[in-house]
Amino acid sequence: MKRVQVAIIGAGPSGLLLGHILHRAGIETIILENRSADYVLARVRAGLLEQGTTDLLRETGLGARLDREGLVHHGLSLAFDGELHRIDLTASSGKSVTIYGQTEVTHDLMDARAALGAPTIYEAQNVTPHDFDGTSPRVTYEKDGVTHEIACDFIAGCDGFHGVSRQSVPQAALTTYERVYPFGWLGILAEVPPADHELVYANSPRGFALCTMRSMTRSRYYVQCPIGDRIEDWSDQRFWDELRRRVDPQTAEKITTGPSFEKSIAPLRSFVAEPLRFGRLFLVGDAAHIVPPTGAKGLNLAVSDVRYLSEGIIEHYADKSAAGLDRYSARALNRIWKAVRFSWWMTTMLHRFPDATPFDQKIQEADLAYLVASQAAMTSLSENYVGLPH
Repeated sequence: MKRVQVAIIGAGPSGLLLGHILHRAGIETIILENRSADYVLARVRAGLLEQGTTDLLRETGLGARLDREGLVHHGLSLAFDGELHRIDLTASSGKSVTIYGQTEVTHDLMDARAALGAPTIYEAQNVTPHDFDGTSPRVTYEKDGVTHEIACDFIAGCDGFHGVSRQSVPQAALTTYERVYPFGWLGILAEVPPADHELVYANSPRGFALCTMRSMTRSRYYVQCPIGDRIEDWSDQRFWDELRRRVDPQTAEKITTGPSFEKSIAPLRSFVAEPLRFGRLFLVGDAAHIVPPTGAKGLNLAVSDVRYLSEGIIEHYADKSAAGLDRYSARALNRIWKAVRFSWWMTTMLHRFPDATPFDQKIQEADLAYLVASQAAMTSLSENYVGLPH
């Protein structure tokens, strides 16, 4: 039986970042991932990093390519009633955000782990945590038809919403909160310059739209769509026509069209599981919480979870203190719920709901009008958007 100090389930950004930070602190980890490395790198996910996220990446030696290729944004725009309203995030909060794809973060983390010689087992099947309610947890997995067992001090569940970590917790020990939204986001990637140098969030009678980018030559666009739509229902031409109808005329004129090379529909959901600790098993990132992408909080919340948990684990070994681990769940959930609230608010303000009454619609319009006319309201949005303090 192999033994490590921390077994990490999941090689997405949260698992890789946790392993990276712990390895730098001299703590031995192993990461188990049920997919291949190529599959993990091919997943198209978030692209906006809070300042707290970029600060942590730099602190841990992962900022070189981020600083070369990331696009720093100091503002965003809201489009509604045919007009474009810019909100200066930096003037309101003193902070900025950076466009740098989650795929790129994952790539940097994989490269760093390989350079350190730290083990990651890809295509590990039937990964299962055991005995985490006692003092001797272990994880089993199968690889090439052989069953392996790892003894450890702690298990970090970084394996996403559908992963085994949360499913291994007795249901009676979990409290879950969920809101499923009655629409999805149809997103495309295209090798075309973005319509604006900053993000444009649009509320229109036809539904929500978002203009964003991965670089100055690669654009990412989204439109709200019925939850039952299929990708086959949306040709590229239909998408571009619909996007132009939903944004303001100024932005519509600047949209450069081209063939998409990725197209997907993502359902929207708010979900939180409490607590985040079960003996010596800790839930991290999407294993514990999901937010709609409207507020760009998913990856950033995972990073703050990793910061809190890594601090607790390092304190355990360096100071023989359990205080940081004992505080992990409450500390992380305090920030999680604020981000869940912000993401819910952005979603309800910017989307058209199929069951909305005329009263609901008037309230939404008043919310938008108040936001762009009030410095206090713009400051509140800015503070949340760039990321609350870790």
